[in-house]
Amino acid sequence: MGRVAGKVALVTGGASGIGKKTAIMLCNEGAQVLVSDMCDRDRERVISEVGASAIFMQHDVTDAKQWSEVMAVIRDRFGRLDILVNSAGITGNLEAQNPENATLELWRRVMQVNMEGAFLGCQYAIGIMKDTGGGAIVNVSSLTGITPTPRAIAYGASKASLSHYSKSVALYCAQAGYHIRCNCILPGPILTPIWDGFLGEGEERQLRSEQIRAKIPMGVWGEPADIAHAVVFLASDESKFVTGAELVIDGGQALMVNG
Repeated sequence: MGRVAGKVALVTGGASGIGKKTAIMLCNEGAQVLVSDMCDRDRERVISEVGASAIFMQHDVTDAKQWSEVMAVIRDRFGRLDILVNSAGITGNLEAQNPENATLELWRRVMQVNMEGAFLGCQYAIGIMKDTGGGAIVNVSSLTGITPTPRAIAYGASKASLSHYSKSVALYCAQAGYHIRCNCILPGPILTPIWDGFLGEGEERQLRSEQIRAKIPMGVWGEPADIAHAVVFLASDESKFVTGAELVIDGGQALMVNG
């Protein structure tokens, strides 16, 4: 308990999956957590699951004005921001996301949420953190950011961009003397609602789930907690000498691609 005690954290995409589990863990470890998500209908459920002290805001991460509003609430309520977790993301329509058939509209939307949302988050976070003693930014990328994705080109390209961008943010902040660290986590197959559209239901879901599991050297799907534990480490002072890192958490799957 208390690994991030007294710190103020913002977790985007915090209503479900990795974002929600991360928010829960940060709250359990003593942080004041503001959870933001595009969906507002589950506000009470999210607060009850994350913690009674949590705050929820509806937030479109692609909207600079809304980022400004979220940061204004953080400044007014807490006076500082110590942790930003950019967890919001979408896969887009995987049925038509190959180099031949993907539309420009789909490409732009996936890039807008996954890359531009994190770009705005880092920019606004730096604006607060540099004046209040620094902080830690954790961007949730994906294993697809370092492996080819011929049938998920927009998603893969957006995550590759995010990984590269995270290193640039890390070096910029270090050279500027801001005491702001920026690291990136690359999850492999983590069983969250984002997989529902691909896995389907019933027997089809069981079959597809088993096909993916069979490709993971450790033989099991990852869980949101596997990523959340890593986020807490990178957000805490335990990782005070870690910046610009890419942490792959995938049960060994990248070894099969790169080995």
